[in-house]
Amino acid sequence: MSGQKIHRSGFVNIIGNPNVGKSTLMNALVGERLSIVTAKAQTTRHRIMGIVNGDDYQIVYSDTPGILKPNYRLQKNMMDFVDTAIGDADIILYVTDVVEKGDKNAEYIAKLQQIDCPVILVINKIDISTQEQVTNLIQWWKEQLPKAVILPASAQERFNLDNIFDTIVSNLPEAPAWYDKDVFTDKNLRFFASEIIREKILLFYSQEIPYSCEVAIESFKEGHDRYDISAVIYVMRDSQKGIIIGKGGQMLKKVGTRARLDMEDFFQKKVYLNLYVKVDQDWRENKKELKRFGYE
Repeated sequence: MSGQKIHRSGFVNIIGNPNVGKSTLMNALVGERLSIVTAKAQTTRHRIMGIVNGDDYQIVYSDTPGILKPNYRLQKNMMDFVDTAIGDADIILYVTDVVEKGDKNAEYIAKLQQIDCPVILVINKIDISTQEQVTNLIQWWKEQLPKAVILPASAQERFNLDNIFDTIVSNLPEAPAWYDKDVFTDKNLRFFASEIIREKILLFYSQEIPYSCEVAIESFKEGHDRYDISAVIYVMRDSQKGIIIGKGGQMLKKVGTRARLDMEDFFQKKVYLNLYVKVDQDWRENKKELKRFGYE
């Protein structure tokens, strides 16, 4: 019909190596803190969608785990999320930064050279670089991915995000909205509760502890004026259980307090949080357990 507004809609899947700022970028583009962000690798384990709506567009962003060479079943399943994201994307948002070597995990660059959908390559963290270094990086990436749109940015400082957004919208296919316009994510509140707890584990513990832990929400009850949440932190060894709990239970209390405050901010409601710690030696390799935790 003449004068009818075109509606654009599509899946914009964010991939890249660990610690380049994928989750920070998605949170900034979505305007919601959906993906947990820490300085540790493997912070993101799941594929998390964030949905942005306008009158004539819908962008379904998808944050994915950082690319790595798997050492155990959990990591293999995480890489399956990445491969699926490459396969079902309308637009690939490949995030690199000014620090990493460009040819890290080169097989994924080779995959991007072969795909048909538009690729937007974001060089993140330019706030910690020089103009000369950024110019050289842009030239290097042009040689690797000549069909890609290459955009320097700083997700942390929110620099050039408008340009990234405009480039995404202009590359979306013409299509109706995939989700209701009032939906902003595909995940439920239980998921965000578990991720907030896992973020505190990543922040407060070092070495192998965060990578040996998984969080399961045992119960999630909504009352008139608060959420009652009971969660279990699973670890792989008794010694790790002791470290998580800490002397006199102080560390577990610290995790619980900080997680509860963040949940109240995120849910906009009071939270009563009970935390427990259990040992499950094989959870990272056990297909049944991984399915329970949402990785299969």
